Amino acid sequence: MKLGCIGDDFTGSSDLANVLAKGGLRVTQFTGVPDGTADPDVDAGVVALKSRTIPVEEAVRRTLEAFDWLAAQGCSQFFFKYCSTFDSTPDGNIGPVIDALMARLGDAPCVVCPAFPQTGRSVYQGHLFVGDTLLSESGMETHPLTPMTDPDIRRWLSHQTRQAVGHVPADRVFAGDAAIRESLWAEHGAGRPVVVVDAIRDADLLAIGAAARDLPLITGGSGVALGLSANLLDGPPRRPASEWAGLAGQGAVLAGSGSRMTHRQVQAWSRANPALAVDADAVMAGRTTPGDAAAFVLGQDTPALVYSVADPASVRAAQERHGREAVASGLEQFFADVARQLVDGGVRRLVTAGGETSGAVVEGLGLTALEIGPEIAPGVPAVRAEGRDLVLALKSGNFGGEDFLSEALDVLGGTA
Repeated sequence: MKLGCIGDDFTGSSDLANVLAKGGLRVTQFTGVPDGTADPDVDAGVVALKSRTIPVEEAVRRTLEAFDWLAAQGCSQFFFKYCSTFDSTPDGNIGPVIDALMARLGDAPCVVCPAFPQTGRSVYQGHLFVGDTLLSESGMETHPLTPMTDPDIRRWLSHQTRQAVGHVPADRVFAGDAAIRESLWAEHGAGRPVVVVDAIRDADLLAIGAAARDLPLITGGSGVALGLSANLLDGPPRRPASEWAGLAGQGAVLAGSGSRMTHRQVQAWSRANPALAVDADAVMAGRTTPGDAAAFVLGQDTPALVYSVADPASVRAAQERHGREAVASGLEQFFADVARQLVDGGVRRLVTAGGETSGAVVEGLGLTALEIGPEIAPGVPAVRAEGRDLVLALKSGNFGGEDFLSEALDVLGGTA
């Protein structure tokens, strides 16, 4: 294994694995730190953690466990994957994890680049944009766990890391990989080793990847990985071309994201398909159980949706009544339990929306490794559970178009 990747959630990890596989690498996505060794034919291993919103100390501990396992597989370069909207709080977890990884890897600059233009994320003058809107005005400012109220990634990261934060501006990025490399080392020499790098086009990401060829640590959204595959290929792409067969059988959708796009996707689905809305208060009080939701889905003749995507005001009200962490963990456990009952009941195609929801479902189902299939939408591949008769789409909240939910089920079934 050459490239060792650590993702702070499951949707982002499958997104990263998809980008690397499209670049020609043989990639396996692992759920948590594996017990044994990896297949020696794997070029890049992606260890998916559920560490984005857990306490900082625990996030660092789990990340270093993943790092140690990847290093033992022979990796010489490492990639820390976080969301392209830089989901975090002023206390972490991105900065502390970067600090811990840099301490293991020695004295070199570290790239910080959450940009992914294909999904509308760009970094310009150190500020993160979603489409043509600053991050702090994109809806992320009301995120229930990681409200992003400052679009300046340099400033936000400076709250989290013990190190000074540098910057490679767009004009240096446009000048190509040699100029980027020179700027990275100049920032490092000036005592700013954690370096935010601008990127607004795929060409910028390719140049950043080339500039980072010899760096031990790169961090960012999956977009910056576009330029990494070429660094690792000595010849033609190694990933064998294969056709996605999909699986027949019942399908279901579980949505626990509060993002604007997931709201629109739920609305689009509900116009013509069965859907069950789940209220956080009802879940916390036990008035709505996983058995109720599973029975609703399994009782339908067509795929059905179970969703909890309340507006920000309703989410805040529920958090005030029950506690923020209690609501989050309660809903995650609810969806994990629903997923188990659905799969036990015969569901073979499962779409999940939301990083925390997807992570809870994957852990709840006990999935250990995922085979990467075709891309459904930028940032979202179809995946097959290793050793299981089950295919999934793990979607980050804001990814995909309005008809993504039905399109994903078609791809999972091999009909698209």
